[in-house]
Amino acid sequence: MTTSFLLLLLLLASSSSSSLQVLATQSMILQNSIVQDINANPTAGWKAASNPYFRNHTVAQFKHMLGAKRTPQNALNEFPLVKHEKELKLPKEFDARTAWPQCTTIGTILDQGHCGSCWAFAAVESLSDRFCINFGMNISLSANDLVACCGFMCGDGCDGGYPIYAWRYFVQTGVVTEECDPYFDQTGCAHPGCEPAYPTPKCEKKCQVKNLLWTDTKHFSVNAYRINSDPHDIMAEVYKNGPVEVAFTVYEDFAHYKSGVYKHVIGDVMGGHAVKLIGWGTSEEGEDYWLLANQWNRGWRDDGYFKILRGSN
Repeated sequence: MTTSFLLLLLLLASSSSSSLQVLATQSMILQNSIVQDINANPTAGWKAASNPYFRNHTVAQFKHMLGAKRTPQNALNEFPLVKHEKELKLPKEFDARTAWPQCTTIGTILDQGHCGSCWAFAAVESLSDRFCINFGMNISLSANDLVACCGFMCGDGCDGGYPIYAWRYFVQTGVVTEECDPYFDQTGCAHPGCEPAYPTPKCEKKCQVKNLLWTDTKHFSVNAYRINSDPHDIMAEVYKNGPVEVAFTVYEDFAHYKSGVYKHVIGDVMGGHAVKLIGWGTSEEGEDYWLLANQWNRGWRDDGYFKILRGSN
């Protein structure tokens, strides 16, 4: 019975015409029907709206921004898995911004713009925060260095990459500061006439600021490791060492997020997205959530941050 059902789904998927797929990708990502369905659903747990950040985005443009590729199975053996002691007592709520107020990078919301570089942004943001937390260094590291110079070792630049390999790059090659190599796309993608995508920038290995040398501004990670997926282990890692990079599957309804604790309600899979996890808590309705910083600038709700259901997946 189950086998037949799965086979039926595969047949239905294969029978859809390419012309319908093209039409779907060229349609606009924001849909009033999705907003209405979410806000009329008493069990949704979050509010939807037509995000101004995506008002001119097609489905194809939105998908292009979701650049977190699924981790290759053979990569898992390359990075040690870290677990934390279960005896560690954790607070019911935690926010890295208030835990380390001296670290201004934690509360900074960036903008990946036209490029599918979420995998790089979440990585350099997390590493920047950890330099401050562990060494008192308030520095912003360069997403551009990672996107342009990691090459095929990390994936495909603006066409997506593997978050886990960004951390290997930090160990083996290091990453320069944002001052040395600023991000190539400073415009964002929230304006009329926005192009579908920018190509991956060239790796020049040269600081844009005079009197700064590329090699002198490199900052290295001591090691790279994975965190056990148990919520307690993730919470303990953030609590002890600082923000972490995470990735999740994005559905159509996420583009319409406004506030509350997000969980998928309606819409198709759009792709994988990497973000920075900075804390956790429980809503007034009793839903446990993760607190995350996105990189779609502060014009994306909620002021660039969002909450997502914790412990269900």
